[in-house]
Amino acid sequence: MYNKTMHGLGSRRSVIRELFEFGKRRAAEVGAENVFDFSLGNPNVPAPDCVREAALDIISSEDPCAVHGYTSAQGDAGVRAAVADSLERRFGAGITPDLIYMTCGAAASLTVTLNALTEPGDEFLLLAPYFPEYAVFVSAAGATPVVVPYDEATMLPDLAAFEKALSPRVKGVIVNSPNNPSGAVYPRELLEKMCAVLRAKEKEFGHPVVLIADEPYREIVYGGAEVPFLPCLYDDTVVCYSWSKSLSLPGERIGYIALSPRLHDAAGVYAAVCGAGRALGYVCAPSLFQKIVARCVDASPDIAAYESNRDLLYGALTDFGYTAVHPDGAFYLFVKALEEDANAFSDKAKELGLLIVPGDDFGAKGWVRISYCVSHDMIERSLPAFKKLKAMYDAK
Repeated sequence: MYNKTMHGLGSRRSVIRELFEFGKRRAAEVGAENVFDFSLGNPNVPAPDCVREAALDIISSEDPCAVHGYTSAQGDAGVRAAVADSLERRFGAGITPDLIYMTCGAAASLTVTLNALTEPGDEFLLLAPYFPEYAVFVSAAGATPVVVPYDEATMLPDLAAFEKALSPRVKGVIVNSPNNPSGAVYPRELLEKMCAVLRAKEKEFGHPVVLIADEPYREIVYGGAEVPFLPCLYDDTVVCYSWSKSLSLPGERIGYIALSPRLHDAAGVYAAVCGAGRALGYVCAPSLFQKIVARCVDASPDIAAYESNRDLLYGALTDFGYTAVHPDGAFYLFVKALEEDANAFSDKAKELGLLIVPGDDFGAKGWVRISYCVSHDMIERSLPAFKKLKAMYDAK
């Protein structure tokens, strides 16, 4: 009657979403002020003023049929030109409008790209810790996800393990920096070494290995941390981007796919991207928000609130005795659970109203993710619960 794989995915939502839904139910029972929901990466910083201004101007001054009507399947030509021009101004990678495909957010960018690339028997490397839906997206495209372990000291990919995992079956590697869930920003030196390994493997295998750069957090970095633009480091790169985080537009589902002009058979891959978008029903990203992001394409997020939250949470938890990764980007704090089973630790935290995500599905057992894109006040009010949780374990 139905697809059992899809039934399984629908019956058991992601651990992040399950916690989010639990939080809503729990808030209705005990009051929202008693629930400290750190589950979802849902930006609490308002969108830049240019978003509202652009929306009002477009709706009030442009032809409603054009504003709300279909664009070209791959996105409005003017919007794609605006995106390509912005990328060229900032990075100089030579990406042109005919290598841009507008999408319904980062998830669509990834699923379209994976379906465009995958052939029977293909594998894709996931660099732990990684966003859990990567494994779902890869499997749904008909490929096999292969997890590469991380360096415990840095939360960065283990270079030796990365090289070992690269077999002739590997079609691509998903790179997410700044990283969800750790907040780590991959250093240029590490990325250059990874790219050198990939180039050597391409020669050895006799076929391209595509680097898929998932970049929704590109602009959310602290202390001047550098986020190298991967098409400038490696020819066979596809960038998957979303404005969900940078412009605080997660519910609007707007992003793009950008192919490096030096990608092997870039025109052929772009045609496959268009075909995958068609097959998956992802043609014509939301028209109004295509027009809005074209006007705001160079806008920068106000990250001061995130940085303040990071400093408060990291400083307090480490003072309490927790071990945490100091994040240079994104808005997540990755914390070592106080027992081996992170799921059990998360359950104990729930008893105190703390909703924190166990790291098992991120490929990092024994860790939990805390999303700090929440109000500063909520973090302050949550600290006694975190302190009490630590004391409970110390008392054992």
